[in-house]
Parts: sequence; structure tokens; C-alpha cells
Amino acid sequence: MAVKAVVFDVGETLVDETGLWESAADAAGVPRFTLMGVLGGLAARGEHHSRVWDVLGVDQPRSPWHTPAFYPDALPCLDGLRAAGVAVGAVGNTPAEAEELLRAHVDFVGSSAGWGVEKPAAAFFERVAGEAGRVPAEIAYVGDRVDNDVAPALAAGMVAVHVRRGPWGHLHEPPPEAISIRSLGELPGALGV
Repeated sequence: MAVKAVVFDVGETLVDETGLWESAADAAGVPRFTLMGVLGGLAARGEHHSRVWDVLGVDQPRSPWHTPAFYPDALPCLDGLRAAGVAVGAVGNTPAEAEELLRAHVDFVGSSAGWGVEKPAAAFFERVAGEAGRVPAEIAYVGDRVDNDVAPALAAGMVAVHVRRGPWGHLHEPPPEAISIRSLGELPGALGV
């Protein structure tokens, strides 16, 4: 089956989260390098990134989501896919306010906070298929994490695409049945769109 919808993870797939984590470090009164180092350690150990606040012994600051810092290849990829007639979505383990920041660039949005379910839960990927209005085999799910994006997308019957960027994208090795790319500029060709 041909891919008729492409759904993107948000953080470290479309959006460079560096500024978000720097803002969070500043708000929590933690040196930026310390926060980044602990995040990297958690990623390497396969632990949830939210543990960073426990490890550092500080309260998690309010959500730092603001105008997203899209990777340079993100918006051109979204625009190109939409121009080719492919439905495009952006969904991730994000706060609900992230949805409004993404809405102008895609056909549909979603967030774990808004949906009440987080990746890698099967229910999250069922919701993705419902929002895309396609059967799973017609959906490509693109993300940087194998544990949260690639493996559950494959389990849901979707085409899984691993983009090698961000801490998890560099630490995780995708399974052979996933498509692996280094930039979103490679995506249309990899999908044959």
C-alpha cells in the first residue's frame, strides 16, 4: 500500500528542543549544562526524561513551550508533502498548548496531554490512525526515538521512519524493518512520495 498520511513526532523530529530545555533549566535554577548532561545520562540508560527533575532535586517548572524552533528541514518537508497531496499530522508526548503552535503547518495535531494517552501506548497509535483517517499500512510515523516512535508504529502496522537527530535519535538503533534517515529532506524520496 502507498503511504497516504505522514505523521510526525514533535520534539527532536520537527522541533529542536534545545531552547525549551534551556528555558526549563533557567526557570528551575539549574545550570543548563547540568540539565543537558543529566538528560543525556537518562537517555543512555533508557530512563524517562521526566526523571531529570528528581535526579536534580528540583521541582519541574511550568511548561516552557513557546514559539517552536523548527529544524531547518521541517517546514519545507511538511509543505512539500502537503503539496503532493499527502495528509500530514504532528503528534507527540507534548503539552496541549503545543497543538496550537503546530496547527498552521499540518492537517491535524494531537498531544499526549490533550488525548490523555502517551507514547508508546498502543492506544496512542490507534488515535493517530483515527486522526489520520487511514488504515495503519497507509500511515508513515516519523520520530527520533525507537522506543517511543519506531517500535510502537511498527507494532501498530504503520511504516516507521527513524530520523537520526537529538539525543535519542543518535543513541537508538532502528530495527531493519524501519526506514532510517538523517534529515527530513530525505523523507519524500524514502517514502516514494
